[in-house]
Amino acid sequence: MTFDHIKTILGIILGLSIAHLIKGLIKFVQHPKLAKPYWLHLLWCVYVLLLIMHFWWWESQLRVINHWTFIEYFFLFIYISVYYFLCSLLLPENMEDYAGYYNYFYSRKKWIFGTLGLSFILDFIDTYIKGKAYYSAHYGWEYPARNISHLVLCVIAMNTSNKKFHAALVIVFMVYELSYIYRLF
Repeated sequence: MTFDHIKTILGIILGLSIAHLIKGLIKFVQHPKLAKPYWLHLLWCVYVLLLIMHFWWWESQLRVINHWTFIEYFFLFIYISVYYFLCSLLLPENMEDYAGYYNYFYSRKKWIFGTLGLSFILDFIDTYIKGKAYYSAHYGWEYPARNISHLVLCVIAMNTSNKKFHAALVIVFMVYELSYIYRLF
């Protein structure tokens, strides 16, 4: 019963995150001259959408938790709100101050990759909440290696405007995430 209640808030906030991404991407079709798109930024939007879809699917495992505390619920609320914050950073409501998404992306890279990096840290806590038996049954060395390497790469991305690095990073993150999803499910 408690999980159904928690699942509702998960669905609302993650649904808003997905809706925000899709709505933002549709603007490129509806108003192509409003703000000039940037292919690398679009790939990051697609990656975050994939990450949220994976997260939402994986959170079904929360049903194994028999006893919930307000602290766990509060943490989960903050964690999923980080995804909404990331979606809002990637696709802002207003682009008046920018010539296009190229300028916007690089001017907000510290916020974007700081928030993405934070999601990998929060993922460790989320996994801890599910318990040691859960971790042992589903993860091995790859999970911490994935999260730590992704976090380190996000810190680097925060501090560089190198287009080749950002292009390689989003491609590596997407290919890895697809591979990870395939192997897990």
